[in-house]
Amino acid sequence: MGEKVTSSGAALTHALGAVAAAASRVPGQARPAVLAERPDATVVRGGRLVAKAHAPGTDPGELALRLRVAAHPLLVGVLLSPAPLPDHGGALSTVLLGRSVSLWPLGEPVDRDDPDSAPWAEAGALLARLHTVPPARLPGPPPRMRGPVSAARAVARMLAAGPGDPAVLAAWHGLPPWARGEAPQPRQMLCHGDLHMGQLVRHPAPDGPWCLIDVDDLGLGEPTWDLARPAMWFAAGLLDPADWGRFLGAYRAGGGPAVPADGDPWPHLDAAARALAVQTAATAVAKAAQEGRALDGAEQSVLDTCRRIAEVKCSSTPGDDPRPARTRR
Repeated sequence: MGEKVTSSGAALTHALGAVAAAASRVPGQARPAVLAERPDATVVRGGRLVAKAHAPGTDPGELALRLRVAAHPLLVGVLLSPAPLPDHGGALSTVLLGRSVSLWPLGEPVDRDDPDSAPWAEAGALLARLHTVPPARLPGPPPRMRGPVSAARAVARMLAAGPGDPAVLAAWHGLPPWARGEAPQPRQMLCHGDLHMGQLVRHPAPDGPWCLIDVDDLGLGEPTWDLARPAMWFAAGLLDPADWGRFLGAYRAGGGPAVPADGDPWPHLDAAARALAVQTAATAVAKAAQEGRALDGAEQSVLDTCRRIAEVKCSSTPGDDPRPARTRR
């Protein structure tokens, strides 16, 4: 990411840079490096640490609990552990300029320019370890996993940008209530809530072991949700079957409880994968509408998946399968 900073975010960026630099003990005049600047997060590097401003409206209490979970010894090597904030008595979060802020070690992200190097097997193994952590041994109780709520927000964003795509809405209304964030999730296991390749880093950088980052959606919930985005990409033809096989195989080998140890996983992943397809398509439709452009190729593929989903009832039977025939394995 570049280091260009918008004027509206300059004060926040400066404050984040100062926090990271102070904790890293680098000179105060060192220029902070902006690693991400989005409406839902700003991340600034200072030395060997990064400071993150979480989304506006983040509940400070829930974030503090998620950070305590990430720092728990049971999660060492699974989740990147947060760093204590300087001059805050060991606290893992604070509020700056109205935004909740946390501090993290610097990690080496997945190389976006080399998709063949994406650590699919490592991601599956990490999820299996995460899902098998006994919730009763964690500080808590942890808050609920927010994945379904994020999907609902994506649909709301699409409707705010225009009338919405009929196929996306039909697929959305065909989901079970839990997948729309309208009912309790079927199981209560420790979940990441927003798994994709941008959520893995090597630590210590640049060639340490992989671990998961971003605890904003972390919590107790249905573990199939964490497998749903790769499953949806596989269903849409966007993820190579070999990568899907490595991911699922490593998850099963690690004793992951989301799906059985063998057999067709799709009946178990169906509802969550449908929900992630809807979330991704709704986000794409809203973004294209706001930017006044047509969908690109990948966005259109996900929308096509939603159209197939809308035509098939959400069911636990393998025969009701929205995947194109060439991706069914």
